[in-house]
Amino acid sequence: MAKIRLTKEFNFEMAHALWNYDGLCKNIHGHSYKLLVTVIGEAITDKKNPKLGMVMDFSDLKQIVKKEITEKYDHSIVLSKDAQQLQIQNIAQMFGRMEISEYQPTCENLILDFAMKLKNQLPAKVQLHSLKLYETSTSYAEWYASDNE
Repeated sequence: MAKIRLTKEFNFEMAHALWNYDGLCKNIHGHSYKLLVTVIGEAITDKKNPKLGMVMDFSDLKQIVKKEITEKYDHSIVLSKDAQQLQIQNIAQMFGRMEISEYQPTCENLILDFAMKLKNQLPAKVQLHSLKLYETSTSYAEWYASDNE
């Protein structure tokens, strides 16, 4: 059987600040993120299966990414656990959607986290092939399963 790759694009807004960074990104700022999720597998050939001809239903992929990533991160602020966030946590009106990460929330670390979250949620015969996370329209990080085997 032939392997086929499917890609779905997701968009979300997120703010972050880089703790102890030596540039402007030490300040709270936001990005319009674009995440491209590519899976790989073989199309279903069982004529009794309602997903006949599909590697995976795009709507199923959408639900997985929504549950694991966009519901959590869209319109949130993400800070490293090393940042002194206790004072701003008390301002619920502005910081009600705050995620404290185990890592510095760079584009590189976010994409690694997203890959780990998505890999184990896919159907049995579908694998995560790659991710591309745009932090700006001209800057992105990429993750490939083949680079991480």
